[in-house]
Amino acid sequence: MKNVLIIMFFLVAIGCKTKKATVDELKFVKLSSTEINGNQKAKAYELGKRVLMTCNTSRFKPFSNNEATATVIKNTTEERLTTTCRKFKIKYGEFKDIQLVEVLKDNKNNSYIYRYKVEYQWKHTIKELGVTMDENNRVAAIKSSDWTDLFYQK
Repeated sequence: MKNVLIIMFFLVAIGCKTKKATVDELKFVKLSSTEINGNQKAKAYELGKRVLMTCNTSRFKPFSNNEATATVIKNTTEERLTTTCRKFKIKYGEFKDIQLVEVLKDNKNNSYIYRYKVEYQWKHTIKELGVTMDENNRVAAIKSSDWTDLFYQK
């Protein structure tokens, strides 16, 4: 019985080995400035800034169907933004502006991730705003987090 358990353990261990990713399997590719669509870049900036300006003005113009996906429209409500803005205003002060740092292409779903550094009144923490634009040039996701130089998808 003991030998059977040992053999089964080794079979399970061998079967669960993970495969290492090769260079061809990279999910995200950093784009150079010449590869970035200017219209999409401007739209990502405008829509990302619109969300963060809500913290200063307490007014949010909802996204239209040609600006964002249904999921983003559903999740970006004035109530949710107000709750988030209260926390951010206490921690970081007034929102100032966003600066584009890099654009990544997601090879899995053909979307583009615009990574911005967010400038707030108090500079003790650097925040990131990630705006994901889909192949139809609509916002597919908006994410705020602490800034890290290396991008990784959670």
